[in-house]
Amino acid sequence: MKPYSFTQTNVQILADGGIELGAWLFLPDAASPLPAITMAHGYAGSKYHGLLPFAELFARAGFVVLVHDHRGFGDSGGLPRQEVNPWQQVADWRRVVSYLESLSQVDANRIGIWGTSYAGGHALVLAATDRRLKAVVSQVPIISGIEQGKRRTAPDLVPALEAFLTDDERSRFKGYPIDYMAVVAEDKNQRAAYYAPEVIDFYLQPLPPDKWENKVTVNSGYWARMYEPGAFISLISPTPLLMIVADNDRVTLTDVELAAYERALQPKQLQLIKGGHFDPYIKQFAAASGAALAWFNQHLNN
Repeated sequence: MKPYSFTQTNVQILADGGIELGAWLFLPDAASPLPAITMAHGYAGSKYHGLLPFAELFARAGFVVLVHDHRGFGDSGGLPRQEVNPWQQVADWRRVVSYLESLSQVDANRIGIWGTSYAGGHALVLAATDRRLKAVVSQVPIISGIEQGKRRTAPDLVPALEAFLTDDERSRFKGYPIDYMAVVAEDKNQRAAYYAPEVIDFYLQPLPPDKWENKVTVNSGYWARMYEPGAFISLISPTPLLMIVADNDRVTLTDVELAAYERALQPKQLQLIKGGHFDPYIKQFAAASGAALAWFNQHLNN
């Protein structure tokens, strides 16, 4: 089939609290109503972090595509900036789905969701709890914040980390300024969420000016350690689930992802790709995006 041409526009979606979520809307030059895909970025990033090629591929295939920034990130409003509250992000994403289904160009009965990394976990939660979604692609998703925390923090350092997070909560209660740490850093003496070179390279890739800051609220670390989207995976059925897992994922953990996939019920499919957590965006883009497109074609184009 010949690829469709499409238009890309910036839109604003009103969420709770009067917050406007910035998004890209891709409209193919095809007879409507069309199937649609809603997309979002991972932890402390923005939609500028590698999502555009996926969105363009889906749009050329005839899908209306909506890619939004979570509140406090990128083109979205909201304070504090750069705070990752997974449950707030899930709630906002439901509002994005409502916006998408209201568009005259969209067939509201054929909406799929695509999430990657942290948003891959959100996609699992939403697919299990919002039946408007008719197909889900969860790429290298977070499954267990608790398990990730165990792997990343030595047991003897856990008390100090928990005290640090608790002190931040007390500080916020007293109304002191929001405290931040870096998202990525090379210096292990600097407080940061990640230090691995592959993570640094991904987050610090060239981006448009003023679209991202290398910082995240300390409170985001608390949310990250307790977020367990894998608990929802057995509830997704009968919505079709595709999980895209990298075989050497040291961020969201290959073995944890594969164990979660086994708990999922049919219909489901696993796409195992070579490489690490960020390879679906570049080295394994063809495999990851091709599997996602085939899944959406199968389940949204019938």
